[in-house]
Amino acid sequence: MTYETLLTHLDHGVMTLTLNRPDKLNAFNTVMSKELIDFFGRVNAMDEVRAIVVTGAGRAFCAGADISAGAGAFQVWNDGSKPKQRDPNDSITLAIFNCLKPIVAAINGAAVGVGITMCLPMDLRLMSTAARVGFVFNKRGMAMEAGSCWFLPRLVGMQQAQEWVMTADLIGAEEALNGRLVRSIHAPDELLPAARALARKFADKNSSAVAAAVNRRLMWSMLGAQDPADALSLDLQCVGWLAAAADAQEGIKSFFEKRPPVFPLKPSQDMPPFGPWAKPS
Repeated sequence: MTYETLLTHLDHGVMTLTLNRPDKLNAFNTVMSKELIDFFGRVNAMDEVRAIVVTGAGRAFCAGADISAGAGAFQVWNDGSKPKQRDPNDSITLAIFNCLKPIVAAINGAAVGVGITMCLPMDLRLMSTAARVGFVFNKRGMAMEAGSCWFLPRLVGMQQAQEWVMTADLIGAEEALNGRLVRSIHAPDELLPAARALARKFADKNSSAVAAAVNRRLMWSMLGAQDPADALSLDLQCVGWLAAAADAQEGIKSFFEKRPPVFPLKPSQDMPPFGPWAKPS
């Protein structure tokens, strides 16, 4: 894949995706938006990719929206006159949320506004001790975007989310760790190796890629369920389908034969025909 604002590198099942506008602190623009949506759409069909690490080139992760053009940088397709549903094909958040691969954010530097909200639907966030993050919407006169009003309170709790958004302060690594926004903090030169090492565990061939995809989407999709019965209904259906499928058969057979499993199913073509990953007919 060749992009103007992104770099991609695949190694042993781990795809490293690098935001690549270092001269602009990887500021987010229309091109980057389209390319990120394209990437996360394409990667679902790439069975050679088992896990993804997202980081930034240079000294920043993503310094937020590119506002060099002035207030026009905040203009969106909905003029605010009435509520509208976001087109799933025009949302980075939904592209990441709908991804079938586990995603690790390696926040190597400043991550502000969309630079941090794009990390919220990723599965784990690791942060450099030199990095800072900020939900600075109030200082820009803007509403929280990218579905962050849904993700942030669920990840860190309402009280912590309100404090960070209302103060609009920049948050250091220790505070982000204590607030449970990030999994771990690392010295700058140790961050990317740590993120890749974690992603390699997810990419281990001893685990089923289809099971991993199903379980990732189950957890995110059921996060907003009002009743555990909703989760019980869907996971029971998934258990029944997967139990009859080739990967579960291979998992049991390899266990008794005391050998590594060789899972035949592929997320690109062998996902259950129901559930949040299924395309509408």
